[in-house]
Amino acid sequence: MSWKTLSQMSLNGKRVLTRVDLNVPMVNGKVSDVTRIKKIVPTINTIIQNGGAPVLLAHLGRPRGERKPNLSLVHIREELEAHLKSKVIFVAECIGPSAETAIKIAEQNEVILLENTRFYPGEEENDLKFSRSLAALGDIFCNDAFSASHRAHASTAGLAKHLPSCAGKLMEAELNALERVLDQPERPVATVVGGAKISTKIALLENLIEKVDFIIIGGAMANTFLLAKGIRVGRSLVEESLTSTALRILKKAEKYSCEIILPIDLVVAKELSENIPTSVVDSNKCPENCMILDAGPLTVDKIKKCISNAKTLLWNGPLGAFEINPFDQATSQAAKFASEKTKKGDLISVAGGGDTVSALNKAGVTGSFTYISTAGGAFLEWLEGKELPGILCLKEN
Repeated sequence: MSWKTLSQMSLNGKRVLTRVDLNVPMVNGKVSDVTRIKKIVPTINTIIQNGGAPVLLAHLGRPRGERKPNLSLVHIREELEAHLKSKVIFVAECIGPSAETAIKIAEQNEVILLENTRFYPGEEENDLKFSRSLAALGDIFCNDAFSASHRAHASTAGLAKHLPSCAGKLMEAELNALERVLDQPERPVATVVGGAKISTKIALLENLIEKVDFIIIGGAMANTFLLAKGIRVGRSLVEESLTSTALRILKKAEKYSCEIILPIDLVVAKELSENIPTSVVDSNKCPENCMILDAGPLTVDKIKKCISNAKTLLWNGPLGAFEINPFDQATSQAAKFASEKTKKGDLISVAGGGDTVSALNKAGVTGSFTYISTAGGAFLEWLEGKELPGILCLKEN
């Protein structure tokens, strides 16, 4: 660990600029999912309990440097206050005199919430003047937004150049979980890589092949691998132009002794909709008028066997079109098996990225995995082996 944690900082009497993830879903001006709000509570409470004054920096949506009232963080203040159980003072700016005054007069145990950082062009440009203006408001910079740390923005990377910096509790947990599964994992390591397109997972697969023992490929991206092996996939979603890429990945896996597990049977239907008649066929017998929409029961058994033999599991992406019943069965059954093994202490399981959290939520297992990441792009880029600007600056600081 080459970065400082919040517990290593002297917080008493200090203004702690805390970058958090409040990019939450909204419906009619109200927060519709409080998951990300709940996850930042330990960091804010730690700062308050140690005598610090938390000043929250966050973004909402993509205003691209313009003030858009529907994307103001004022809409999140009430929900934030309810979960923090502390008074939250909203400031309609995130730099300048009004922010300075609010921070100066705030009482102990009160939390300052500054306006959407992306209302300012200098945020996404990582402008030096803007990051200095932010830094003038605090004594310490705490990054607790792993999910935004793949962006070199002023509030994720720029601030660390001006203030003593550390990782918040959520960031610390995220980094520890990822380092545990990729840098020094308990072997064998199995991974589930699913989703619609191989094109979005090429770098991920290339990196994982060198680090893990098994890769279970599911979702529509498995169709491209099947096609690359000369297997017809009917009317299924497939990226025909990437069959050569799929073959290259399979060849690289052989070189690194990483076993690629593809579907051996399939759940097919004539269209993707609920209550549609389905069939289970061998992987090489998809009818020309059908679509592959989930992995079959024999494949699920094979996946369970792989997970049973593993000590560490990394999960990214669903195994089928999980949003529509009954095409969630492979994902649900494999996830429940992994959760049971985790609860018994026989498996370290880390999941995240894209639709993964939604799929595991639907399966009812998010509470029993070792760690579930709510980060999307940042989670994927980490797994691809990329240096994230918001993490790199903490190490350099």
